[in-house]
Amino acid sequence: MVIDNQFMIKLTTKQLIVNVGSQNVAKVAAAEQTLKEYEMFKDAKIVGMRVDSGVSEQPLTMEETVQGAVNRAKNCHKDCDFSIGIESGLIPVPHTISGYMNIGVCAIYDGKRFHLGLAPGFEYPKIAIDKVLKDDIDVSAAYKALALTDNEKLGNTEGGIVGKLTKGRTTRKEYSRQAIIMAMIHLENPGLY
Repeated sequence: MVIDNQFMIKLTTKQLIVNVGSQNVAKVAAAEQTLKEYEMFKDAKIVGMRVDSGVSEQPLTMEETVQGAVNRAKNCHKDCDFSIGIESGLIPVPHTISGYMNIGVCAIYDGKRFHLGLAPGFEYPKIAIDKVLKDDIDVSAAYKALALTDNEKLGNTEGGIVGKLTKGRTTRKEYSRQAIIMAMIHLENPGLY
């Protein structure tokens, strides 16, 4: 791939703006922290924006979860250089206790192409998954309804549900960071993609 010198000049002469298709504290903080580790983004302005994911509140397939991330990135690509969509969803996984695992998907949009990355998967307790499926609610609402938390939007905190399940060994922010890092592989290795 040939690097466009005009684009590189543009990068060096103005502050990059990166919109994140969410106002979720963990997702925006993950983007801010992660992008500072990359030379081209170290001084970027990160802007969280409320956008529609275009998918259900609790995605239940890989396709729907990826589509939610892509939609978020596309829907917030306004007056910016790059945009990021992060979506968590449940996917059916054989041999699990609940039948599902949660995955995080990051889509970085450069205005022409999407660059995707996944976070590691983990399993919620079966009682939470059963509640999600029975009542058609998201995992945070299921946790609240089951009295597993008193926070109605636990998934919107930096620790998140994964923070509770791992006893703080990882957090929702760190989980989102992993998806962003995986999506950044394309942008760091443009000659390969």
